[in-house]
Amino acid sequence: MTWLRGDRRGSVLPTPQSLLRSVYAGRMCVAGAIYLTAALKFAVVAPLDLLVTSFVLVAAVVVTIASYWYTHLSRRTPGRTFLYGQALFDVALITTVVHITGGPQSDLTPLYVPLIAVTAVLMPPASTGLITALVGIVYFADVFFGHTTPMSAQVGLQLLVFAAVAAVTAYFASRVSVMGAEREALAGELRQARLEAADVLRSVPTGIVTVDQAGHLLYCNPAAEQILGFKERQWRGRPIMPEFAKIAPEFWAAITATARRGVRAMRVEATVRRSDRTFPIGVTTTTLDVEPAGEPRVTAIFTDISDSKRLEELHLRAERLEAVAELSSSLAHEIKNPLASIRSSVEQLGRAKRVNADEKFLTSLVVRETDRLSRLLSEFLDFSRVRATECRPLDLHSVAAAAIRLVREHPDCPEDAVIDLMGDATPMEGDEDLLHRVVSNLVLNAVQATGKGARVVVRTGRPQPHDLPGGAGIESPVSLAVSDNGPGIPDNLRARLFEPFVTGRVGGTGLGLAIVQRAVDAHRGLVLVDSPPGQGTTFTVYFPAARRKEEAA
Repeated sequence: MTWLRGDRRGSVLPTPQSLLRSVYAGRMCVAGAIYLTAALKFAVVAPLDLLVTSFVLVAAVVVTIASYWYTHLSRRTPGRTFLYGQALFDVALITTVVHITGGPQSDLTPLYVPLIAVTAVLMPPASTGLITALVGIVYFADVFFGHTTPMSAQVGLQLLVFAAVAAVTAYFASRVSVMGAEREALAGELRQARLEAADVLRSVPTGIVTVDQAGHLLYCNPAAEQILGFKERQWRGRPIMPEFAKIAPEFWAAITATARRGVRAMRVEATVRRSDRTFPIGVTTTTLDVEPAGEPRVTAIFTDISDSKRLEELHLRAERLEAVAELSSSLAHEIKNPLASIRSSVEQLGRAKRVNADEKFLTSLVVRETDRLSRLLSEFLDFSRVRATECRPLDLHSVAAAAIRLVREHPDCPEDAVIDLMGDATPMEGDEDLLHRVVSNLVLNAVQATGKGARVVVRTGRPQPHDLPGGAGIESPVSLAVSDNGPGIPDNLRARLFEPFVTGRVGGTGLGLAIVQRAVDAHRGLVLVDSPPGQGTTFTVYFPAARRKEEAA
């Protein structure tokens, strides 16, 4: 039965339970009033009338108690049969009362009106029509057969009133029910939209925080908890702005400015300082006016931009190295030829017969230094000529193994150094010579920086998706990681590590890591450094497993 389906919340009509309570109360009042009236006039009323009123009172009490137990104590939903039974009993009760009190001359005939109105609200129009017809028939029978009253305008008017009340009440009840159903449908859609929005906010990687004018936390999604390092359940409804001031002062300042002056912050950069790490975030704030007279709320939308900042630094580093490489190539060519002429001339002077010992020493010194400059210029040329000229399928693991064997024979490699190669076969497309130089330079730097007792671990394989910085844009990546147990990289060298001539080793040229960077860029890869103080250093290189189609063409 669809007429009573739902709880009618939000409707202007009362609930079936409240209407039935009113029916029960009215029924008992009518039965009690009639019985008291008959009892007080016991000397003048007929004994049969007193007997009838007593029966009516007892029947009303029994039926009402049973009905109340069914609908309110047992909390059962009243069905159509139950409502028909209630209506029939009330028709019989009111007809009995009207008959005893004079029939057509009774002042209680209007009791039929609330009965018809309640029936119209509780039951569908067809059932309301049946009950109204029954009321008309019973009333008509009582008037003409119970009291033998001729047809009059008053009786006809009563019947018209019954029909009009039924029609009007049924019409408005149906309209209100339709509007209530539409309102419930809209409320359901709104709840569904809120649930979907909540699911989206919980799953997005962007942090969202909402605070009121007083700085109390109203909302925080899981991404915001993860970025800022606090739990919503500990701060919801509490002042959280002092905590924001400790974690990220610029973030606190952006929210405060928006709350006080209504100035929206757009793409403001803030720094989050947590116990485990420090990183930048991008912040945008906005205001939300919930009510015209209410205080506005401030919502901050932010995200961790450490990966994008890191990639930006890597791209700037690659551009600087490209510019230095072009300059180095030009200078090396311009210097190398005159340097060769100087060396040749000095050698000839040193072979002259009249040269004394001091002059020979000076000429040998010049030759030795020109040879050193020549080697440096050759490294400059190698640095400027780093290009991926021959890309073919290869195994990065095998290339790393060959480079490790070469490093073990290098004079700077300590005898007690341990170099382990881990991982499985790692197929990729690349320039084998450049990849060999990448591995050999990284491993040689590791053993040189660590010295005696060096332990270097080289690992190749496929990285997990979360290992790469967001937005790296490397498809099907493979990785090469070189870790050592050395003292780590000093802070004064970390920012300029891949620049030429920057080295922490005495006698080094500072071109090894610059060549590594250039070779990785030639393969459209990334090289990252992780060097906690006193915990060794790890260089991680990511390469695309295959060349792009336009590069292969």
